[in-house]
Amino acid sequence: MFNPKDILKEFSHSTKTHDEVRQGEALVIDAPVSTNGRKLYIESYGCAMNFSDSEIVASIMQDMGYATTSDYKEADVVFINTCSIRDNAEQRVRNRLKEFGAVKQKKPGMTVGVLGCMAERLKAKFLEEEKLVDMVVGPDAYRDLPNLIHQVDDGNRAVNVILSREETYADVSPVRLNSNGISAFISIMRGCDNMCSFCVVPFTRGRERSRDPRSIVQEAQDLFDAGYHEVTLLGQNVDSYKWTSAEGNNQMEHTNFANLLEQVALIDPTLRVRFSTSHPKDITDEVLHTMAKYSNICNHIHLPVQSGNSRVLEMMNRTYTREWYLERVAMIKKIIPDCAISTDVIIGFCTETEEEHRDTLSMMDHVQYDFAYMYTYSERPGTLAAKRYADDIPEEVKKRRFNEVMAKQQACSHARLQEQIGNVYEVLIDGLSKKSDHDYAGKNPQNTTVVFPVDARFKPGDYVYVMIEKCTPATLIGKIVN
Repeated sequence: MFNPKDILKEFSHSTKTHDEVRQGEALVIDAPVSTNGRKLYIESYGCAMNFSDSEIVASIMQDMGYATTSDYKEADVVFINTCSIRDNAEQRVRNRLKEFGAVKQKKPGMTVGVLGCMAERLKAKFLEEEKLVDMVVGPDAYRDLPNLIHQVDDGNRAVNVILSREETYADVSPVRLNSNGISAFISIMRGCDNMCSFCVVPFTRGRERSRDPRSIVQEAQDLFDAGYHEVTLLGQNVDSYKWTSAEGNNQMEHTNFANLLEQVALIDPTLRVRFSTSHPKDITDEVLHTMAKYSNICNHIHLPVQSGNSRVLEMMNRTYTREWYLERVAMIKKIIPDCAISTDVIIGFCTETEEEHRDTLSMMDHVQYDFAYMYTYSERPGTLAAKRYADDIPEEVKKRRFNEVMAKQQACSHARLQEQIGNVYEVLIDGLSKKSDHDYAGKNPQNTTVVFPVDARFKPGDYVYVMIEKCTPATLIGKIVN
């Protein structure tokens, strides 16, 4: 039996509870829409951008009159929004498609479609070799869904995986899926121009392009007006966000990420603003000073390091060195002293030596990450690394190094939480704790989960001040104070 939470093991190994690792979950739509009698079911895997894309898909399908269902056996159209980050992740998707196929055999009218990164990368396999799906739709082709579904209804298979240099879906109002009505994603850009040698994103999501800042600010304003209290600005590399528009008198208006952050923060001081993901080569002091200036921009930066060794970073084509990364960390801690820093680490990249592995461990000692996502290297076909380098680190060595990195991060995360005992934080209540109906759970500005007893004076969506009294290895525990 498929359990969506099993996917967590593939996509992340974090020392946080999985409220903070939502991009590793499978998502099921359960949101009412006007209906034409047909039902839609969708699951999403991988990064937060995929979840955001599913909300765009849901909006387009809603305009076509599709209701939604939480049971794929009831659905007329089943979509699986996929990720290509690891081979095992792709195998899980294939296994899930076989489950859908077993139902489809008994329900011939069911349409099964693959969306997202795997769709773009493996279109021929899905349509010709494995014959698992009726429809294959890439990340830039969701506006074509009405036409593609019509093709399938006429008895044909349908495919559109054309990548775009312009598409940002800026005018599509996303349907918020499985929403708590408190927090929401806002996609500010699509694609990536960084050709990291291990990464498929430039090939599956295309070139980088930014949304009009006015559409982003309006979406954030609409969310705030609808009662949301937190937005997360999403991009493969938010720090390279840029927009230029012509104003009156032939003046050009330039908006960078720091400008955009400020515009969203100014909507209301009670609207929390988060963002993900930053690139070490692009994050600027201007962004850091903007974060420090506005208390509603949360003090948390996800800054993927991938490796602590400069030679390995060069092979990864990360375009920064160990020294550059450490300088950026030092500046973050100088400008925003209480800023939490999280990271991504790839273990066992091609030719990585034991000494270079120890450089990663020493990087973790130096930075003291609040939490981390850790992966053993998985060769992805078509990437620069797959073309240039042999995946020559034995699996048992990767596993041992992974365990060392994980143990290091678990100890560091716990130590960072213990340092926060006695502090008072403003916490946004998300809802009841997963473990007890007598406790609330919420996030502090550093993106740490805080658990505290339910108080009848407050409800989800409210801000409260919580004194931290103790911690588990992944969670802060406290009580509400005045």
